[in-house]
Amino acid sequence: MRDGINLAKLGIPAVALVTEAFWAQGDFVAESLGMPDIPRIELPHPVAGSGTENMRRVARGIASHVIDALESGNG
Repeated sequence: MRDGINLAKLGIPAVALVTEAFWAQGDFVAESLGMPDIPRIELPHPVAGSGTENMRRVARGIASHVIDALESGNG
């Protein structure tokens, strides 16, 4: 969240990737840093350490959503 918000504040298009276990924390961070509307995509939890094939599957599943958010100006 913080990295995405920091990039967005610099004018760099960003989309935060947040696992479902940390979604509520993401709400808090986004609100407290003044960017409650930062585009976010929810990932299954956990992703890290879940294996290369699972990470590929997750990436394939969200890639179009990331692109859509960036192209729409919401990223």
